Amino acid sequence: MTVELTTLSNGFRIVTENMPSMQSAALGIWVSAGGRHERPEQNGIAHFLEHMAFKGTKTRSALQIAEEIEDVGGYINAYTSREVTAYYARVLAADTGLGLDVIADILRNPVFDEREIEVERGVILQEIGQSNDTPDDIIFDWLQEKAYPEQPLGRAILGEAERIGRMNREDLSTFVEERYGPGQLILSAAGAVDHATIVKQAEALFGDMTPRGNGNMLAARFEGGEIRRDRDLEQAHMALAFESPGYRDPGFYPAQIYSIALGGGMSSRLFQEIREKRGLCYTIFAQSGAYSDTGMTTIYAGTGGSEIADLAGLTIDEMKRAAEDMTEAEIDRARAQMKAGLLMGLESPSARAERMARMIQIWGYVPAIEETVERIEAVTPADVRTFAEEMAGRAPMALAYYGPVTGAPDHAALQDRRAA
Repeated sequence: MTVELTTLSNGFRIVTENMPSMQSAALGIWVSAGGRHERPEQNGIAHFLEHMAFKGTKTRSALQIAEEIEDVGGYINAYTSREVTAYYARVLAADTGLGLDVIADILRNPVFDEREIEVERGVILQEIGQSNDTPDDIIFDWLQEKAYPEQPLGRAILGEAERIGRMNREDLSTFVEERYGPGQLILSAAGAVDHATIVKQAEALFGDMTPRGNGNMLAARFEGGEIRRDRDLEQAHMALAFESPGYRDPGFYPAQIYSIALGGGMSSRLFQEIREKRGLCYTIFAQSGAYSDTGMTTIYAGTGGSEIADLAGLTIDEMKRAAEDMTEAEIDRARAQMKAGLLMGLESPSARAERMARMIQIWGYVPAIEETVERIEAVTPADVRTFAEEMAGRAPMALAYYGPVTGAPDHAALQDRRAA
């Protein structure tokens, strides 16, 4: 399997990987335009635009878009994150050209019909309402807001209901004009694909786009703090976040391995100590997420209102203990889990297409899988322990509570416990 990369004269990039045993292809356009690329008054528009992608073009109705892909047994979808919006499809090899043509059509020729805008506005408002009614969903938006206050990276991807209620056709068109230039688009395809054929079609579909500036993206500042919402719920929800390395930081891999060892599975410290031994919660986990210039190691747990104080304190204690005595066996297990997750995931052409697009966005090239595995294997116990010490005592912290949390220790109390 060989990764091939071509850049058109206008900056549009095409990356492919042929997988000889496949009979299908995964392909899509990844746009460097997510939630953190929005101005305050635009918050939620990247996601709104994703919703409008399948609502009709100058040449296809919404029904025709769905039928053309499903008539050949494929599927098409999209998602929005804080740094990217993706439009992707999975089709049989013979229908790769059709899949790319449809994706190009929805990106380049949207009509933004006023009636459809109103329909999707209602759908998004329902989505916001559903998120607000889901404690273990909304708490992460609050945590993000506290970690990066008054910054694009700290705002919810869905946006606020009031602002969504005011967005119109002109707003959508303006965001496309500002953020959907050829230099911000990456066509990525994996599976039964031929690079030269896809480049030729991409040239015809995207080669006439005019280069433009990529727009500014504010550097992230992790500040931290506390948000607490006391509500009469069955469970008390707690989420912690600590500033961590971004994708380009050498500390990215130690951070990933640390979070797996701390709370990434049934054998992890948090799961064993707090759930299995003490029975303080049903769900508890840790994970390390990354952006282009920053990252967050997060811990989440849900428990009863009378147990939240013990849960919060023990979580800090386990972080401190991990900094002191995390064993080489734990680190080896976490490293193996990370490596296996990567390699198992890449048995899917969809995962390979997404990985290639993200690597191009982050690095400008696609590191070989072997290179990534080497970086994982190169992480030493000392690297992980150093990172664990940072998390336990020095890294800035954000804290969010939701539910019956009047008895939960505040930010200052947890900071004192970290320092003790």
